[in-house]
Amino acid sequence: MLQRVCGRSSEKVEKGSQMTIGEAAAASTLVMAFVIGLLCLYLTMPDSDYTFLKLPRTLQDLQLLRDDLERYTSEYTAKVLVGCCLVYIFMQTLMFPGTVFLSLLAGALFGILKGLVLVVCTATVGASSCYFLSKLVGRPIVLSLWPDKLRFFQNQVAKRRENLLNYMLFLRLTPTLPHTFINVASPMVDVPFHIFFLGTFVGLIPAAFVTVRARFALGELKALRDLYNFNSIATLFLIGIVSVVPTLMSKSKS
Repeated sequence: MLQRVCGRSSEKVEKGSQMTIGEAAAASTLVMAFVIGLLCLYLTMPDSDYTFLKLPRTLQDLQLLRDDLERYTSEYTAKVLVGCCLVYIFMQTLMFPGTVFLSLLAGALFGILKGLVLVVCTATVGASSCYFLSKLVGRPIVLSLWPDKLRFFQNQVAKRRENLLNYMLFLRLTPTLPHTFINVASPMVDVPFHIFFLGTFVGLIPAAFVTVRARFALGELKALRDLYNFNSIATLFLIGIVSVVPTLMSKSKS
């Protein structure tokens, strides 16, 4: 029976692998909406020198951006907050790398608690936006980039249908599958949106806390790998294992 379910799911993905004109138009409209929002925010900013504004690609870029934005944030907190949210959601939606730098920046500019709320909320909204965008244009991307991961994900979701929330929590808490892949592939393997949303919102909190808290050591970090030492990774895995205990217990009872 499981093979038939996985087979039907695979056939459905394959049948919808071509992008239609309507899907392309909807995706383009979403991208334009983000671009217009960012442009409107930029045009309403007070006169100043914004040459320092650029997406950080290295920790050195991030440290320079933090120093400049700290002065600007004290006067225009709301604008910086809205700008960070828009950029984060935009990058999450379109699968641009580098959101970890924005998470570090959020902690540095707004503190641990506010930074954690900002990162978790914007990451969840961005992932949700990517989920719906993937329904329109994601099939060709996933089939070309991650065909093996997609088949694995299909099988795992089919086997864990009754405890899918626990499985989604486990995926978000541990680096078992890339988060970008989860965002794009979830609608293709019939993960319901409410399960996807709850698993994302709750599952991102521990990792986001680790990243936002690193604001205290931002000047000492030499590489991104320093963010997640053995203790941090072990803790995330432990929390992830705890999240799937109910599933394991129900199977043992059966």
